[in-house]
Amino acid sequence: MTSLRYLHLDVFAATLGGGNHLGVVIGADDWSAVQMQRFARWTALVETTFLLPPTEAAASYRVRIFTPHKEIPFAGHPSIGSAHAALECGLAEPRDGVLWQQCGAGVLPIRITGLGAMRELLLQSPAEQVLDDGRDAHPLLPATLAGIELGALPPALVDGGRRWWLAEIADEASLRAWQPDHAAIGALARASDSMGLCVFARAAHAEYQLVVRAFPPGVGIVEDPASGAANGLIAAYIARAEPDGPLARGYHVSQGREIGHDARLVVRIEPDAVWTGGRSHTVIDGTLDWVP
Repeated sequence: MTSLRYLHLDVFAATLGGGNHLGVVIGADDWSAVQMQRFARWTALVETTFLLPPTEAAASYRVRIFTPHKEIPFAGHPSIGSAHAALECGLAEPRDGVLWQQCGAGVLPIRITGLGAMRELLLQSPAEQVLDDGRDAHPLLPATLAGIELGALPPALVDGGRRWWLAEIADEASLRAWQPDHAAIGALARASDSMGLCVFARAAHAEYQLVVRAFPPGVGIVEDPASGAANGLIAAYIARAEPDGPLARGYHVSQGREIGHDARLVVRIEPDAVWTGGRSHTVIDGTLDWVP
């Protein structure tokens, strides 16, 4: 029996309990990938991460990220939550306001702003690439988007750490009320080797300027309450398409209300980088008794 520290986090929450769950294991330095996968399968969380000593000199810490089914190189909310855990547990010290996370996607910077409950962590998204775009970009796309009016930007398949289909919807009310065909989204995800579909709509609201819904059957999830990596791709796509538009420098995102959550994500867009993140809250900080 090995006793390790375990944190259960609420990541990107606008209100307590509104964000995305994350389990973080600290001290499992001698666990194998098989042993980590076994624990991640048991938690049944969207992702479970393991904080480890870095093997790159430039890194503040190293993280391995597991879904219940496999290890993945990168994801948004596990990165932000792991950085929060590293700070809370004293495992890493920022350098000039930045933590450097080593993961399967390389060594990525995470910017720290604010203190205490107001602290926000912003991850620099990996560079994105538009692989295809247009309403006819894939034979399965029309069926996937049936029953919803599209917005100004064309649908696109975008890759950057994760691969997503992105589609702008005409207005917030339509997006929030949409009942998508999940079987069609799953077929598109499998055919394009992607996470699935992430849709967004612009909003004239004091607290947020974009509403997002994410459907990632590619990792076995019907709808994700808060999607860091997908929001990074949306931001890069908007900035590229509308460099002088009202969202081209950044905005706030509302996500998850349709499934009983209330997530708030922050996007900052700079000439050479997109930063996506928000706040995290430690809900449980305890001891893990587990036979690896």
